[in-house]
Amino acid sequence: MSSRAGAEAPSSAKRRRIVSRMMTAACAAAVVLALVPLAFVLFYILSKGLTALNWNFFTKLPKPVGETGGGMANAIVGTIKLIFIASAIAVPVGMLAGIHVAEYKGTPLASSVRFAADVLNGIPSIVVGIFAYGLVVLPMRRFSAIAGGVALAIMMIPIITRSTEELINLVPQSLREGGLALGASRARVTFTIILPAALPGILTGILVALARIAGETAPLLFTALNNQFWSPRLDQPTASLTVQIYTYALSPYDDWHRQAWAGALVLVALVFVFSVLARVVTRRLERMNVG
Repeated sequence: MSSRAGAEAPSSAKRRRIVSRMMTAACAAAVVLALVPLAFVLFYILSKGLTALNWNFFTKLPKPVGETGGGMANAIVGTIKLIFIASAIAVPVGMLAGIHVAEYKGTPLASSVRFAADVLNGIPSIVVGIFAYGLVVLPMRRFSAIAGGVALAIMMIPIITRSTEELINLVPQSLREGGLALGASRARVTFTIILPAALPGILTGILVALARIAGETAPLLFTALNNQFWSPRLDQPTASLTVQIYTYALSPYDDWHRQAWAGALVLVALVFVFSVLARVVTRRLERMNVG
């Protein structure tokens, strides 16, 4: 009996190794299949966009219809302005909502906030744009950077809320108990012990949210609209890279098509920068946890 079991053991181990290698090969093939479309998209955008990138693209305003040259300086500045407005609104709201959901889990309000964040995260961006149109554009009676920032903030809030909740839940319970044992109030423990411990991960969630909204077009068509000139005021229509790319891509002019590709390349680079920053912050968080 024992000799038979001893003969089956090597056979079973060999079968597990074969299955393990087959699954590893299948996973590697899936990774390659997932990366191939990304590589083709990046290669195509680089090949089309690099030919139109020059100094004027970053410093000049768009030329009138029929004239070649010009750039998207106003759209680049407008995009940064919209991201800043959206962050100013969404970061404090999303973080406070996430803190409440994590620290007061089980309460009706916390459950409602979590459910609302999940639903809001699944709403199409064009619906968010229409909502922001009714909320801001109609009362102001004009398209504006403020309206665009509000629309993008609505998209950022659920991402920041859920990431903040998840990261605060990862903080060890012993830190809370230690702070409360020293006589500190729950709010003080949250903002002086729990929040600093989870802050690197929360920053990662904020950067992911920024990368998410940087490429949005639909909400801005109903809110910030577009502008061919500089728009220093926040209550005026504002240009953005995504809307400018959309407008140029639909035009019949070859020069505008080239600039649309260049704008797409700049936009991809912007999202790439946010993604790299998120990875850097995540790695620092992992090193802090290991330390």
